[in-house]
Amino acid sequence: MEGVYRTGEVFSSFPRLYPVPISSIRHFLYHLFSFSLPKFGGHEKRRKKSLASAPLLLLRDRERKSGRTMAVLLFLLLLSVSVISADEGAYIGVNIGTALSAMPSPTQVVTLLKSQNIRHVRLYDADAALLAALANTGIRVIISVPNEQLLAIGSSNATAAAWVARNVAAHFPAVNISAIAVGSEVLTSMPNAAPLLLPAIRFLQSALVASNLDKFVKVSTPHSSSIILDSFPPSQAFFNRSLDPIMSPLLRFLQSTSSPLFLNVYPYYEYMQSNGVIPLDYALFRPLPPNKEAVDTNTLLHYTNVFDALLDAAYFAMEYLNVTNVPVVVLESGWPHKGDPSTEPDATTENADTYNSNLIRHVLNSTGTPKHPGIPVPTYIYELYDEDQRPGSLSEKSWGLFDSTGLPAYTLHLAGSGLLLANDTTNQTFCVAREGADPKMLQAALDWACGPGKVNCSVLMQGQACSEPDDVQAHASYAFNAYYHGMGMRSSTCYFSGVAAITTTDPSHDTCRFAGSGGKNGTSLLNNTALAPSANSTADQSSSTRTTVFTRDPFLQVLVLLMSATLQLL
Repeated sequence: MEGVYRTGEVFSSFPRLYPVPISSIRHFLYHLFSFSLPKFGGHEKRRKKSLASAPLLLLRDRERKSGRTMAVLLFLLLLSVSVISADEGAYIGVNIGTALSAMPSPTQVVTLLKSQNIRHVRLYDADAALLAALANTGIRVIISVPNEQLLAIGSSNATAAAWVARNVAAHFPAVNISAIAVGSEVLTSMPNAAPLLLPAIRFLQSALVASNLDKFVKVSTPHSSSIILDSFPPSQAFFNRSLDPIMSPLLRFLQSTSSPLFLNVYPYYEYMQSNGVIPLDYALFRPLPPNKEAVDTNTLLHYTNVFDALLDAAYFAMEYLNVTNVPVVVLESGWPHKGDPSTEPDATTENADTYNSNLIRHVLNSTGTPKHPGIPVPTYIYELYDEDQRPGSLSEKSWGLFDSTGLPAYTLHLAGSGLLLANDTTNQTFCVAREGADPKMLQAALDWACGPGKVNCSVLMQGQACSEPDDVQAHASYAFNAYYHGMGMRSSTCYFSGVAAITTTDPSHDTCRFAGSGGKNGTSLLNNTALAPSANSTADQSSSTRTTVFTRDPFLQVLVLLMSATLQLL
């Protein structure tokens, strides 16, 4: 990944550094925040008389050292909090519903998450067994207060405190809980409960503050995008005026606590309810000719997809209420892969693949929106599993990326997005040169693969089966894939300094058969069966893995070392 330094490049003079999970640092910070800091002034009189006989110089020196040590520690603490709380910017998460007739066990769920490199999840409750399975994985978790619990929590501060104690404090920091989603689309699905929403949020926030957890766990509530009226053009959008008594103080709360606005964005429903006004390509992120783009006549901003238009409508609606600095997290978005052909003809695997693949690329590229270009919008796909017990039409049961056995409902096409949701669990994945990669870096990676990487590259020689096309992109793809399959398709073995990517599309062509094509693992394509980890500083660097600090961020390496040294001085 460009811009990521390797420990060997920056810290060659340091002793060997072992990976430290993010959760360990969070554990340290959590307990540090839990302690009251000592006072440094006016405490001499409270010393035991035995200290009175100590030399005055020694006492002053000890106090100066203690003060300096604590000052350094506080500085490092504030610095580390700012780094860790910044999160990863743009990321993709997944919702985990449980309305399945054969719900996988918590261990099976977590195994699937790990295999798909899913690092962010949203639960619709706070299931203790699933939280226990998520412990020490580093996966960031949003837990939820179900709508049926809103009455109790919104009516009682004590009930909210008990809920936090049972579902947050009991699991944190082993479980990387990042937020609480209070209810689900309460303002539109349960309008009679709307007056309880803000009290419930405030009670939960107070409980987090009392538990010293508010710096790690945010509180918000998911909204349907239907609370935004006149969503196009986005510049004229506003929240339903009847909701102003709730939305205005809610947004001020989010602003004061640095919490995001949770929004559910479903272009599928916008398309279905538009009676043909919204083109299918516009809903699916498919490229549009300039004359087909939607233009906001007030701002002259061009919109190429429904997703961005709805997000900008939310930004403009918040501006209408004089709120401009609350970020948006899309807590649900997706496309059903199956539906009734007579009433839901566009709920197909092709459209689901197109929408979700394009959505993932759009989010991870930090494209932003026309109003806020380059501003990341973290997004959670709805959903991990098909929920066959959900009421309603066939499409309501068919939003999952996987069935209950962990087999993909359809295959996403995500070349260029690393290993995230390369959801072909039948092992039909390939490692190829990333499109647009620097030719010099590709050549260097190709040389390594055919040399120290022990790939048998004779098939790339002139006149051999894979010599054409005779360019570095094609040859590198063959060598990268041979190494990837020879190493057992471990995620860390398809990186090559950021110029390689996982794909589910078979790159074989003509008589050139790539390793893994037709189910062959291609291990015979390596010159030596004594396989060793890559020495090219790529094999252990997955572009999307964030479970450790030291392999991802050298600044945090030094930070944690300094913290450890400082603590030893206390």
